[in-house]
Amino acid sequence: MHDTIILVCMGLITVLGIGMLYYTYRTNMRIRDMSKTLTHQYNLIVKIQSVLKNKSATNAVAENAEMIYQDLLQNLIPIMAAIDVMPRNTSEHPLWRALGGIMDEYAKNPFALEKLRRCIKLDTEVARSVDNYMNRADAFLHHLTTTDPDGILAATFTDGLLGQSLTFFTQARQLATQTSD
Repeated sequence: MHDTIILVCMGLITVLGIGMLYYTYRTNMRIRDMSKTLTHQYNLIVKIQSVLKNKSATNAVAENAEMIYQDLLQNLIPIMAAIDVMPRNTSEHPLWRALGGIMDEYAKNPFALEKLRRCIKLDTEVARSVDNYMNRADAFLHHLTTTDPDGILAATFTDGLLGQSLTFFTQARQLATQTSD
């Protein structure tokens, strides 16, 4: 009987030992994964810092940003008036409020694309404003892409309201040239 108790205890200790080894292994795997994630995040932060320190990329954009934004906004005003859209009521820069208003209107009313298509088709001023906006916004994005070595800044603009609005205006422009009223 005494031998049976010893065997049961040894079996229990062996099972606990194997369980502890498995738990230690899993914990080490999680720590290794966390270490990889933190290393990746640290490297990303270092890249962001290098982009921000790169004077040729950021200073040129920062110095000319307000001029670029105003130029884009001047082309948006007649478009917004034609399709009867108001800017967002936020504290953002007027360009982002205007783009946000257009994209918000399109999100809640897909007919906004058809309205813009008709305006482009029937009103040469709106068509010219759309073309000017698209050309200037595309040139701005191209400049960001060529001066931003890691693409972080360019991706922010491309994936944001600027890129979304370019897609919206491109669709409306293509529809206006393809259809006849």
